[in-house]
Amino acid sequence: MQRTEAVFNKKIWLSATILASALLTYGPAFAATKDHTLPHKLKETGKKAPSIAAAPQAPRGVFNQAKEELTVVASRLTSKSALSPLTPLHSTTSVTVVSGAALAQTGQNNIMQALAQLSPAITSPAVPGVGNNAFTQTMQLRGLSADQTLILVNGHRRHIGANFNANAGPNWGTEPADIALIPIASIDHVEVITEGASALYGQDALAGAVNIILKDKTHGGSIGLKNSGFYAGDGQSLDANADAAFALGHNGGYLDLAAQVVHQLPAFRNGDYINPSRYPNDLYYALPNGSVDPRSNKDRNVQRTNGLPKKTTESISANIGIPITDKIDFYSTDTYAHRKVTVAQVYRSAADDLTVQSLWPDGMQPYYLMEQNDFEVDNGFKGMVGKFAWDAYVNYGRDMQSYDLKDTDNASYGNASPTRFYTGGAVTSLLTAGFKVSRNFNTSLLPKPISVEFGAEYRRDTFSLLAGEYASYADGNVPILTGPNAGKKATPGAATHAGNPSYVAGDYTRDVYDGHANVDFYVTNKWEWTLGGRTVAYHNYPIVSSGSVGTRYNFNKKWAVRANINTGYRPPTLGQTYYYYNSPMATYSTLSLPNNSAAAQALGAGKLKGEYSRSFSVGFDAQPLQDWHMAGNLYYIAINDRLASTTTLGGSFVAQTLQSLNMGNATYAAYYTNPVNTNTWGGDFNTDYTIHTQHYGNVRLAFAMNVSDNEIRSYNKAPAVLQAHNVSIFNAYAVAQLIHSSPKNRETLSANWTKGAWNVSVQEMRYGSSVFIANPSLPTNLWTKVRPAYLTNLDIGYMVTPMLKLNIGAQNLFNKYPTRVQKASTAANFNVYKYPASSAFGYFGGMYYAGATMNF
Repeated sequence: MQRTEAVFNKKIWLSATILASALLTYGPAFAATKDHTLPHKLKETGKKAPSIAAAPQAPRGVFNQAKEELTVVASRLTSKSALSPLTPLHSTTSVTVVSGAALAQTGQNNIMQALAQLSPAITSPAVPGVGNNAFTQTMQLRGLSADQTLILVNGHRRHIGANFNANAGPNWGTEPADIALIPIASIDHVEVITEGASALYGQDALAGAVNIILKDKTHGGSIGLKNSGFYAGDGQSLDANADAAFALGHNGGYLDLAAQVVHQLPAFRNGDYINPSRYPNDLYYALPNGSVDPRSNKDRNVQRTNGLPKKTTESISANIGIPITDKIDFYSTDTYAHRKVTVAQVYRSAADDLTVQSLWPDGMQPYYLMEQNDFEVDNGFKGMVGKFAWDAYVNYGRDMQSYDLKDTDNASYGNASPTRFYTGGAVTSLLTAGFKVSRNFNTSLLPKPISVEFGAEYRRDTFSLLAGEYASYADGNVPILTGPNAGKKATPGAATHAGNPSYVAGDYTRDVYDGHANVDFYVTNKWEWTLGGRTVAYHNYPIVSSGSVGTRYNFNKKWAVRANINTGYRPPTLGQTYYYYNSPMATYSTLSLPNNSAAAQALGAGKLKGEYSRSFSVGFDAQPLQDWHMAGNLYYIAINDRLASTTTLGGSFVAQTLQSLNMGNATYAAYYTNPVNTNTWGGDFNTDYTIHTQHYGNVRLAFAMNVSDNEIRSYNKAPAVLQAHNVSIFNAYAVAQLIHSSPKNRETLSANWTKGAWNVSVQEMRYGSSVFIANPSLPTNLWTKVRPAYLTNLDIGYMVTPMLKLNIGAQNLFNKYPTRVQKASTAANFNVYKYPASSAFGYFGGMYYAGATMNF
């Protein structure tokens, strides 16, 4: 594979800029938010606002209420500004705000898990999958794939991670941003934008966007410690976090620092090892006389592959704002994280052809090791020129991951095999440079000012795949040494994950030129319209224009309806194009091939296409009473050329093709492609009501739900070469993994009581049904239909002093487990899966926690 280098194209850049200018001149577009970010609050009038000592306080009911899990309806943020990282609230866009205090109150260790607990529109499996899938958690918004949600920090795009999820599951084939690497103590609030936010933030926000707003205070801070563990006695975790804010200068400058260290011990819920094809001689080979080796009667609880991995994560952040002049501010948003993960792989008994008995006389339990360094630096200046607000920025993020495999062997090296291998690595980066400009225009033709926002951005994406050490993938030419297959060819490569060979390693880049414009205006005092347009030129992909039309009618201050139409486009990530994976088995290997490789092309891969989307939504916001808020939406999302992995391709034609291209003893393969077109129908509803009493404190009651029903609208034509050999490219197993592996509906009901120093929160969560398939070869009658589940979470807090708060609580208070996997189906995987690996709420039962927080 050749290194791809994007070349600066003046015509492409010019076309994107011209479109943005044309939309600004001729077409109304999106938006509306309050100016909120600069230390001294520059206004679009060009006048300097008075200095403030801290970030401005939001109106009651928004994100500053520490006791609220979720803010459904917030006070109107009145104008979209280049100075503000916030998303318009109570405009035509559907936005839900979750406070940082509510995230911390869940007892979860990271923002990903906390958001999944608080927002029914988000699912994030407690264990993302087996193998390298277990390294990082992923997010599904409104039932769509993890990388169809755009992640922002302070309104700017965040880089994606280097971990490509090559194994089947809810996040199969995705390469999303990893927000769990941001310290939870650094977060002021999170905006969950359940709208196709393509015109507002980026074309690739097909499912919506998540905007993480960091704290920007000038004083105060906290130190917190928390210990947690499962009722079963495993999975212990220690979480230490802190944040501190400082004033910089005397004109409102700030420095907000945060740090977090989480050490997670493993937890497993595997079944006892059984290989039905060799039982009872599956732990050890039969003795020379044919009798069962007496050691086979030992404890079979030896598998550790299906569980929560051991993990240590250290993360820090800094959010900085410094006034340079009375009209210009400098800002810097920086994060760094280091993570080490130990993931158990498939257990190999002594009676396995991949096990070298002289090295592992009682079998081997390999462990996959990942070390990760991730950072992002976002620097820029904001200010006023006349009546124009502007933001100019340069953002660089990079994720570096290296992989090792220990307690294993390369059977083709025989007794001389190493037992630990460096299997390779992956690196992603994103360089972004751009600007945004906004202004409000008064006109006698309309009752309110027209809000205009436009900008342009250059991005360079990179992806590097690093080769493993030679012995991790090489063929040592030593045959199988023991057992009935002795003398036959041994499968080369480290078991159970061979390293990346040198011929697949490479560095890849993509240049992107992005121009956009948004306009917000009122045709009457109550009727708002937003129009937005965006044109993006991608290296090696088409120039794509997308846009949105939104409208909102405010019957009065308490009732409003809205509607939106959005189009979007998401090109394949570089990892989806170039990632390689080799999974050796006893007598063959299964490959995940780069789409552009000779082997994938010979199997009909063609060129990857991007995903085109169109979405429609209608909704309402209401405040029937002073302390009662409601919001709801109905939506439809259509995606053409959905990106997904093929099913595992097999058969004589596939095996012969791979062998002819010198792919070792690989007989099965898969690659990333565009097999289907999908529809997503759904809706969400949120409401909360606060009861105030004179003697018994206050109680906030809240209910939220989301339904996302995915379906295959049509199948794209299968490659002719596969049709000719009767090979299915996307079978029922692949379909089920894409649209049925996550619950299609979520509901939460919560009550939060506060009185004096006490705070008690109870949350009841319901997860809808899903499907788990233990092995792709299983017939549909052996698929596990995971039944709906109800879970209860409890948190009790007490302020010992005005500075010290103690918390105890439980997640899954009544120790609920998901539906057991059918015995007949789990046997196909050596009895590994006792519970569904993709369960949205995990499969470890109840978890307790206790913590203390000192505020200063």
